[in-house]
Amino acid sequence: MAKKSKFYVVWKGKRPGVYSTWEDCKAAITGYKGAQYKSFSTFDEAKKAYNSNYEEYKGKKNSKASLTPEQLLKIGDPNNHSISVDAASSGNPGVMEYQGVDTKTGKKLFRQGPFAEGTNNIGEFLAIVHGLAFLKQHQSDRIIYTDSRTAMSWVRKKTCNTKLVETKDNKVLFDLIRRAISWLKNNSYNTPIVKWETKAWGEIPADFGRK
Repeated sequence: MAKKSKFYVVWKGKRPGVYSTWEDCKAAITGYKGAQYKSFSTFDEAKKAYNSNYEEYKGKKNSKASLTPEQLLKIGDPNNHSISVDAASSGNPGVMEYQGVDTKTGKKLFRQGPFAEGTNNIGEFLAIVHGLAFLKQHQSDRIIYTDSRTAMSWVRKKTCNTKLVETKDNKVLFDLIRRAISWLKNNSYNTPIVKWETKAWGEIPADFGRK
């Protein structure tokens, strides 16, 4: 089955416009401070968004999947007393970054990267650990949402089971992985790490909009 196309709107960047590939979108925003961009499923949606205000779309989640009312009722609503984390990589491996935001407002709490030769799973893992350390530092009882079961498993096992090989180009990233593992082994925490219900709630608020 062919991969579903995405269209990217750049409201603020080096070259604002509607792009049909992430590579073109990335070129239009890389190095531009405060870039405003988001992905859409169809060209018509993207064109409509481009002719509107970014503020109307930046916190808008994708439409809900085909779940029954009973399923939606069982899942309920997300807990807004939380932070959400996510990662994105351009390629596998490729340039990777991750971030954490306030679930309710979308306010950015931390962001790291870009890192050379990273993977999405590594980013998701680092984002959770960063979130745990962030909440512990601020003595917060908020929970963490992630949409990665793989990263949740790695955190539980206090390890990063990536198959990626360390090189001189990604040494900085691997140094960060070692710091994250050390933090997990030397710190206790009571923060619940909860799977974000994408089918019911749309994309996680920390999503980079590149899917």
